[in-house]
Amino acid sequence: MRKYTPKDDVQKKSYFNDRFYVTPSLPRNAASDDEVYAKDIESLSSVVSIDNSYIEVDELVIYISAKDNVKTLRYLRDELEYEFCMELSAIDYISTRGGFEIFYEMLSQTKHKRMRVKCFIEQKEVLESIYSLFKMASWSEREMYDMYGIKIANHPNMKRILMPDDWYDYPLLKTYPLQGDEAAQWYEVDKIFGKEARDVIGPEERDPAAIDRYDTTRFSRLGHEVEFGVDITDGKEPEHTPLAYQEEGGVTGIKKLHEDDSVILKKRR
Repeated sequence: MRKYTPKDDVQKKSYFNDRFYVTPSLPRNAASDDEVYAKDIESLSSVVSIDNSYIEVDELVIYISAKDNVKTLRYLRDELEYEFCMELSAIDYISTRGGFEIFYEMLSQTKHKRMRVKCFIEQKEVLESIYSLFKMASWSEREMYDMYGIKIANHPNMKRILMPDDWYDYPLLKTYPLQGDEAAQWYEVDKIFGKEARDVIGPEERDPAAIDRYDTTRFSRLGHEVEFGVDITDGKEPEHTPLAYQEEGGVTGIKKLHEDDSVILKKRR
């Protein structure tokens, strides 16, 4: 394994100028403008403290303390007829606010209304699970841990859900390199072939938009394979299987691609 290089300043070196572009806020109206939402806030305020509230695109948004997340959602479900938690996740504000904004998307089929419950936690703060209220939270909270590293207390199976258990770091953090780090580049090579095959195979290509069939320093090639690093740009290649993107017989209604008809761009658009 290569020595890990800290990526704390990766945002400053971003090659997309608009990567962290902040979209202007949509118009916000007072929660009192809607009679149903106004009554919901009045009722909920008797149970928990609401830090802020407004209506955005006909949906009520409220801010609460993270410590009141379970109490708030239980009251919404049992007393205010918001029967479904449709989604929950997080937004990375570590660089600007030192933590994450958590949101829960609630739906009331009885009232035909939606409510977004938001709260904020510090970077290493533990959040209480809502699995006891909504079973859908099982996978959503695991994904939140897997992608952001947010730990959830009292979850029945708090482990990664998409990435391997031994994966380094959390891919949806804004400080995570877009093409992965050293650990990501060698992960599958080490797992499948062993570290002794690194010099033969080379690191994985983590940019899915870059495909060059004459680049023999990449992990995968199209149509054929040669030894690592062999120069085949002059067209002198060993026998290989012709390039094809369909199985024998093709697909009904789809024109079959022939290698001679393909065009290789000189540079990426």
